[in-house]
Amino acid sequence: MAEIKNYTLNFGPQHPAAHGVLRLVLELDGEVIQRADPHIGLLHRATEKLAETRTYIQALPYMDRLDYVSMMCNEHAYVLAIEKLLGVDVPIRAQYIRVMFAEITRLLNHLLWLGAHGLDCGAMTIFLYAFREREDLFDMYEAASGARMHAAYFRPGGVYRDLPEQMPQYRESSVHGPRDVKALNANRQGSLLDFIDDFTQRFPKYVDEYETLLTDNRIWKQRTVGIGVVSPERALQMGFTGPMLRGSGILWDLRKHQPYDVYDRVDFDIPVGKGGDCYDRYLVRMEEMRQSNRIIQQCVSWLRANPGPVITDNRKVAPPSRVEMKTSMEDLIHHFKLFSEGFHVPEGQAYAAVEHPKGEFGIYIVSDGANKPFRLKIRAPGFPHLAAMDEMSRGHMIADAVAIIGTMDIVFGEIDR
Repeated sequence: MAEIKNYTLNFGPQHPAAHGVLRLVLELDGEVIQRADPHIGLLHRATEKLAETRTYIQALPYMDRLDYVSMMCNEHAYVLAIEKLLGVDVPIRAQYIRVMFAEITRLLNHLLWLGAHGLDCGAMTIFLYAFREREDLFDMYEAASGARMHAAYFRPGGVYRDLPEQMPQYRESSVHGPRDVKALNANRQGSLLDFIDDFTQRFPKYVDEYETLLTDNRIWKQRTVGIGVVSPERALQMGFTGPMLRGSGILWDLRKHQPYDVYDRVDFDIPVGKGGDCYDRYLVRMEEMRQSNRIIQQCVSWLRANPGPVITDNRKVAPPSRVEMKTSMEDLIHHFKLFSEGFHVPEGQAYAAVEHPKGEFGIYIVSDGANKPFRLKIRAPGFPHLAAMDEMSRGHMIADAVAIIGTMDIVFGEIDR
């Protein structure tokens, strides 16, 4: 009788569940995975090397393009690291705006994860529901920064500009008649804060809808319960962070344990799982969305009551206003120097980490006193999670590998940085 041998299968990078450019080399016994070897590097961007040839402010937009689902959270870690080296003070209003947009970004990330994870496992409707809410969140990005995705809104010393007093509105077109436009603009009559407040009132009901579709769905539970189980000890050993770590029952969140900006002033809870499987990680992220909504509501209330500056008045770091630049020769020189040469950062090194939607996202900067980083190292949260792919998928079926990739919430811009 012929000897039965395992056979090797390429999974991706063109596979719809491979999330971009993941190539998995699977060693199979029938349909059971014996070994999973993740091949990365197909999207290599050289972000860390490029940053060495750009001024600190020119390197900022590269951060948006790392994890292109969590744009402002990437910027957040970058500006915190620069501020550590510079020793600049950030106005309290800017800190609240940052925290609010970091949580808006968490919703953006988790909604895409939810839609894509559901789609990978065969649930089509959830994808459409999640993208409905993402449109409103993109409108908030656009109103504040001018861009729907790659915002470049956070700056060393604060944020680019204050929140607008008027929310952009839809206009009549060949697609939208007067009645449609009136309905679309119903919650856009006030400021951006009014629009965000309106969204936070509606959002818990939307999360309830997602849970109705999935949480007790028999097929969803069959696809996720007991799949990709990671014990608390193993999760720590493998360097898991974020929902991947909390799903295994470890209570660790940088917003609570190493607070930055104004996270120590807002009230929220940290959801923790019990079983360490795909289903627990799903439940953790669903509750995280509800808690992010709470944080956004608190930030909106504070920002309404407390006007003030949104960027440092240190002219060596932040540009003067347009009015000052056009009326004062000194401010004109500051403006010119800042955008042509950039600011010089004192010699030293700094590491700043944020609780990114995917886990701990860290930026390590080494400065030699120049206007460009001497060295930039990015701690991408998805990298250790993907490294655990082999261990998490052994003994599971090929279809379960899809659920495991989905539960990791990987984005290759940061992994192949």
